[in-house]
Amino acid sequence: MNHPWLSYLQALLGVHVNRARTAPTRGASAVEWVIITAIIAGVAMGLATLIKTLVEQEQADIEKSFGGGRG
Repeated sequence: MNHPWLSYLQALLGVHVNRARTAPTRGASAVEWVIITAIIAGVAMGLATLIKTLVEQEQADIEKSFGGGRG
């Protein structure tokens, strides 16, 4: 899975991690929340994409078994 949004998410997380490592301790809690939120959002998007792909594949298999979905 090499989607453009995965590359974007990886770059975004890299920036946030770099900022968290170099930022002073003041406000570090907010940066940690941003990182955690970004990771959770990334996992949710990945799962949504996976589920969508699996459902579309199953739908195609079902349509194929019924002759292309023509009644």
